[in-house]
Amino acid sequence: MTGLDRNLTPKTRPMQKRTAMVASLDVGSSKIACMIARLRPSPPNEALRGRTHAVELIGYSQIQSRGVKAGSVVDLTECEKAVRHAVALAERMAKVRVESVLLSVSGGRQHGQLVEAAADIRGGSVTSDDISRVTSAGMRHAAGAGRTVLHALPVGYALDGVKGIRDPRGMVARQFGVDMNVVTSDATVAKNLMLVVERCHLNVEAMASSPYVAGLSVLTDDEADLGAAVVEMGAGSTTIATYSGGRLVHASGFALGGQHITMDLARGIGACIADAERIKTLYGTVLTGGSDSRELMSVPTAGDDRETPQIVSRATIANIVRHRAEEIFEMVRDRLADSPFAAEPRARVVLSGGASQLTGTVELATRILNRQVRIGRPLGFGRLPNEAKGASFSVPTGLLVYPQYAHLEHVEPRRTRQLRTGTDGYFGKVGRWLREGF
Repeated sequence: MTGLDRNLTPKTRPMQKRTAMVASLDVGSSKIACMIARLRPSPPNEALRGRTHAVELIGYSQIQSRGVKAGSVVDLTECEKAVRHAVALAERMAKVRVESVLLSVSGGRQHGQLVEAAADIRGGSVTSDDISRVTSAGMRHAAGAGRTVLHALPVGYALDGVKGIRDPRGMVARQFGVDMNVVTSDATVAKNLMLVVERCHLNVEAMASSPYVAGLSVLTDDEADLGAAVVEMGAGSTTIATYSGGRLVHASGFALGGQHITMDLARGIGACIADAERIKTLYGTVLTGGSDSRELMSVPTAGDDRETPQIVSRATIANIVRHRAEEIFEMVRDRLADSPFAAEPRARVVLSGGASQLTGTVELATRILNRQVRIGRPLGFGRLPNEAKGASFSVPTGLLVYPQYAHLEHVEPRRTRQLRTGTDGYFGKVGRWLREGF
């Protein structure tokens, strides 16, 4: 039995004013990243007021992913080996032993739904039990068959139909209501990710939506307050989180990403996948110039090294990349049009993820989305290695600060779970909470 058998993923406790250690694990379609950090209490930051702790990175790793497609596990054994390797490398650098991780979820057809729930007050005034009872009812309504709740974020309360209440506890009313944003994912996708971590003798402390934690990493508080959309462009999927009033108000995603650009290149120029990925990384652009048709490069033919390499122009490569990138941003535009983001015409879009680093993505996104667009990079981190400062590390760095925002979410009462040991000897402790200090 896992922590998802009640359609709820494990959640972390709000942080206390003390030092603690956390580890994040981002299992993507192209890479697996693991980060280990100490969180130390720090004075408020004007741009990042929600952060109560400074992050001191002590270990990290990044390896090629295996056994994952579009954010979902497709080969349990291969994915387990890759996760073990990534965690071991980070542990070796940090010189600590990791017992539990914060885990991101990028697949599973994520969907954010605004839920309204209300109930009569039993004792005349609103209590914490009333808030928990009504919010739990809303969560159960949002989590349909085969879905699991990743986040339950109350965005406002109502007393006898009067909305805009910030903290209703102790206030007198006959009826109490809550408006909340519930982010759900396919339960099978989340369960298999948890199973991989279990087989590595690790506990899952909490699971979080990739675009949500990417937003915690790359957005300033002012951007979240005024309205912003974070587009996490991964290898196998693109996920979106929209913010307004400092809160997550919508989430969605689709199974298109940077890996599809690589496959288009491999088919279009007749190269092997590894060569196509290298060409995309070094020369990938969505912009074309007058000289691109005259700039030629030699590309080895896939399948037979003895064949004469073919000559391909940079314009051909740019056209292939641009067509798929345009398709991705057009789908992002359609998702944003169906979200509360459409009502905020001045809100900006922040791109993150590895695929966002293609040359010209900001210009292309600005034209298609008709919004201000920038590339998002981790903010407020003291010392990060150069390779971890880019947009591709938005999710694992966001997981490191995620516990500082745990107080914003509704957490169901925990049930005691027994230790499970299978015939292969791995532990099944899922849903255990962050170690002392959280």
